Amino acid sequence: MKNIVILISGGGSNMAAILRAAQQGNWRKTLDAQVAAVISNRADAGGLQLAREQMVATEVVDHKRFATREAFDAELAAAIDRRQPSLVVLAGFMRILTPAFVARYEGRLINIHPSLLPAFPGLHTHQRAIDAGCRFGGATVHQVTSELDHGPILEQAAVPIMAGDTADTLAARVLTQEHQIYPLAIAALLPNL
Repeated sequence: MKNIVILISGGGSNMAAILRAAQQGNWRKTLDAQVAAVISNRADAGGLQLAREQMVATEVVDHKRFATREAFDAELAAAIDRRQPSLVVLAGFMRILTPAFVARYEGRLINIHPSLLPAFPGLHTHQRAIDAGCRFGGATVHQVTSELDHGPILEQAAVPIMAGDTADTLAARVLTQEHQIYPLAIAALLPNL
């Protein structure tokens, strides 16, 4: 059985979309895979309760308890490794990971980013796309490398930027696409792991 560990920091809407897809697509039978755990760096992350309601194990590794990023990443890796994951999925996990952590899960650590990478890595992607006069925004699922928001692209979805769009209205449309492409990218990647 291939175990998936999902890392979150907040409400977990992408995590919830992945859990729904796993159940509806019956990943346990079709892909010999399951979501083994959801881990957050914040005890108040709303997605933890959603995961518990779906009978998925949860754990908190609070980054504020650690003096260094390296110490946090080491404890996070230990929590992940207890689940023996084939795939580690960042779903709104708002921590920058150290190169050593990324190297540990090379080829099996993925992220979703709210832009059409390689355009607009980092924060404030929707406003930056609007300010640049882009006609499209979107989302990208990619493998994580030590360079922030880079790495091989697994899936993308584009949405038009409308006249009068704000960062919030564009973000809402992009999020609906994220919920569709993230489970697709995971299902496509799992047989190769």
